[in-house]
Amino acid sequence: MSGREAAVSIRDYMQDHILLYLLHAVLMLLLLGFLYATGYPWGNGMLILMCWLLALAAWTVYTWADRRRYFREAAKILEQTDQRFLLGELLPPSPRLEDRIWRDMIRRSNQSVIERIRRIERERQDYREFVENWVHEIKAPVTAVSLICENMTDALTEPRAKQAVLRIALENDRIAGCVDLALYYARSDEVYKDYRISETDLEEAVAETVIKNRRDLILNGVSVETDVKETVYTDEKWISFILTQLLLNSAKYGKEGGVCVRIRTERTAHGVLLFVQDDGIGIPAEDLPRIFEKGFTGSNGRGRTTAAGAGEGTAAAGIRCGRATGMGLYLCKKLCGKLGIGITAESEAGCGPTVILEFPVSTYLTNL
Repeated sequence: MSGREAAVSIRDYMQDHILLYLLHAVLMLLLLGFLYATGYPWGNGMLILMCWLLALAAWTVYTWADRRRYFREAAKILEQTDQRFLLGELLPPSPRLEDRIWRDMIRRSNQSVIERIRRIERERQDYREFVENWVHEIKAPVTAVSLICENMTDALTEPRAKQAVLRIALENDRIAGCVDLALYYARSDEVYKDYRISETDLEEAVAETVIKNRRDLILNGVSVETDVKETVYTDEKWISFILTQLLLNSAKYGKEGGVCVRIRTERTAHGVLLFVQDDGIGIPAEDLPRIFEKGFTGSNGRGRTTAAGAGEGTAAAGIRCGRATGMGLYLCKKLCGKLGIGITAESEAGCGPTVILEFPVSTYLTNL
């Protein structure tokens, strides 16, 4: 609310005090009646009434101006502060009893709100710490299962046994991916506590991300072509997580027979653009504006699965192409916002989507 919106018009002020003015009107009539009954000169009586009216008008103008000034000052304070629940502490002093009573009531109400906010923040912090500790604890058995599967794959000779171990490894990778998703979601509000901005070679970051997810990409028939030659300043770990989500989305929504992901960079006057494009099923036009919303799965994410029993590669793909959660791109958008990276998407139904990451480059850095 601005100072103009908080201004009290004199008309509204008089309407608010209508009972007082009615009382004055009754008293004036009684006075006139008394003066008339006692034979007091009519002219002198009218002079008394004129003086009464002038005094009442002066009092009205003065008190109205004083209240308008007070509320304008309060509205200005409310407009300038970013913590409006502290209004009770910031209100200007007033000699009026009702103002002091209201200020005290607002203070007590705000104190209750602040205590509740602090309690919620403590609960959120405890929950975040619990999730982080749980993630670190669960990573040990996940890593152990992965190593056991690798050792068993090398030792086994029967194809069915190898395929079974491979399925276990794929499910374990899916658990690891969900664990990472939970960890990054828990930390997404406090990225500044766990990031380190440094010169990052995007070619190396892309290569490491592809190698990390090679099993999922191969078994889903995803091929990756890269033309990445730029260096940017960002956090390598967080950008690797974002690239992982984009690659897994390409695997999840690929066409039958495989999908090709093309990753390239382009330098502009204001930074570096990283394009992640695939030739998958694309995103319908009505879904495109909402793909970065939390929990939004779109028409492609509802019940999209691959046929089971169509061979090892297809069965493996079914693991990744199950029900969507709508959290991957939401986290990408949120983390990009924290890191100062722009992210947009382009697509048409039937044509593969293109996700564009924009890394801004400071003019100071470019002039070094």
